[in-house]
Amino acid sequence: MSRQLISSGSPFEKTAGYSRAVVDGDFAFVSGTTGYDYTTMTLPADVTAQTRNCFKTIEGALQQAGFSMSDLVRATYYITDASDADAVFAVCGEVLGEIRPAATLLVVAGLYKPEMKVEIEVTAKRR
Repeated sequence: MSRQLISSGSPFEKTAGYSRAVVDGDFAFVSGTTGYDYTTMTLPADVTAQTRNCFKTIEGALQQAGFSMSDLVRATYYITDASDADAVFAVCGEVLGEIRPAATLLVVAGLYKPEMKVEIEVTAKRR
């Protein structure tokens, strides 16, 4: 299987020279995804809504690549405020509670824009 590049339509992808996801063989590597709604190019202020948008974008990229959320094997969560961890984990539990990929949460000094509160990257392996 050849390498496949997946785009979410974000203008950041072309500007920064990356793909939303790259499929290589049975693996899909989804880039760090922030909470933008890429259909409206808006970013909600609430970390819960941002986290839900992250997963919506991730799921769309995986589907475009022929994968599903149940194929996730690894997730990394980046948050800018430790007090947001419980809200992020609540959404993660809703979305990934039955999938249960290996996961790491990191509290970072900041993301690309100060209004970005969460960024999620995942790896999936085709079953």
